[in-house]
Amino acid sequence: MTADPLAELRSKIDELDHQIVALLNARARIVVEIGRIKHQSNAPVYAPDREKIVLDRVAQANKAVGGPLPDACLQAIYRELMSGSFALEKPLRVAYLGPQGSYSHLASVKKFGASVAHAPVVDIASVFDEVARGHADLGLVPIENSTIGGVVETMDAFLDHPNVTIVAEVLIAIHHHLLAVCEPSQIKVVYSKPEALDQCRKWLNATMPEAARMPVGSSSKAAEMAAHEAGAAAIGSSLAAELYSLKTLYTNIEDNPSNVTRFFVIGRQPARRTGDDKTSIIFTTAHKSGALVDVLDVFRRYQINLTNIDTRPSQKRNFEYYFFTDMIGHAEDASLKAAIEEVRGHCLQLAVLGSFPRAGETL
Repeated sequence: MTADPLAELRSKIDELDHQIVALLNARARIVVEIGRIKHQSNAPVYAPDREKIVLDRVAQANKAVGGPLPDACLQAIYRELMSGSFALEKPLRVAYLGPQGSYSHLASVKKFGASVAHAPVVDIASVFDEVARGHADLGLVPIENSTIGGVVETMDAFLDHPNVTIVAEVLIAIHHHLLAVCEPSQIKVVYSKPEALDQCRKWLNATMPEAARMPVGSSSKAAEMAAHEAGAAAIGSSLAAELYSLKTLYTNIEDNPSNVTRFFVIGRQPARRTGDDKTSIIFTTAHKSGALVDVLDVFRRYQINLTNIDTRPSQKRNFEYYFFTDMIGHAEDASLKAAIEEVRGHCLQLAVLGSFPRAGETL
């Protein structure tokens, strides 16, 4: 009688699963010891530099063994594993712009996994407040979107919270889905935040031109309304569909399929160098002709690559502006450190908002 080949393969998987669970728990016991040492030295539970090392090594190990799992799959598994490790070391609380089911909530879960406490707050300034007061270990805030540009509320919050620093960045692909409890033919109104409605305008015009479009405060609120109102749908995230028990009628309805939002992770202790870092600064130039050109020339001479420059009115003097600038390198790198010190001579104010590992893949 021929053995069942499927049963044999499944038996091998069961054996490997047993070994994997044993190894994961062996790893967890070491994590507990690391947590004890960190507690004694008052070291932070979340270390962005260590996170980058682990994820890079996972990708390298995957290449060494020849797959077939893609790097992104293994890194997602390890992000969740690290989330469980945080919980073993010390309960980690991450504040984000709520309510539950928002894209910030989705970004927080993708970055830190399901084993940490994700704490929704009412606005971006409150995320900074929670971190500054020590009520949250970390905060997650949007800083720019590839479609609509910089997030002014986050820029302004940095000005009011000098003791908060950027420790990491996260790139999240923003995919909008049409969510409802009814069938597409029954939809009379579509709710979402104004930006989401605008980012799906072409799809809505082509697919359901008769449905009214009603802006609300957040995509999460839209999902909640769609869950309880007959003939209503929401544009929201996959997480919102799960939380509010909605059916996903259509996926990825955004007009721009490359819609990405960059988030900052903020904390109270700076991130260490990794060799592949970025630094964000904020400055105002002296009141003289060519002051901004002088600043940019310093960075040019030191061969510092500026990846982003944004402006905000200072709100203290008319026609005075703050410049938010991202650059490649860590503030402790010799060349960048020297460049920043020279730039200070051309500025009325300059503050380093943080140095952090450069984000790789989009989550």
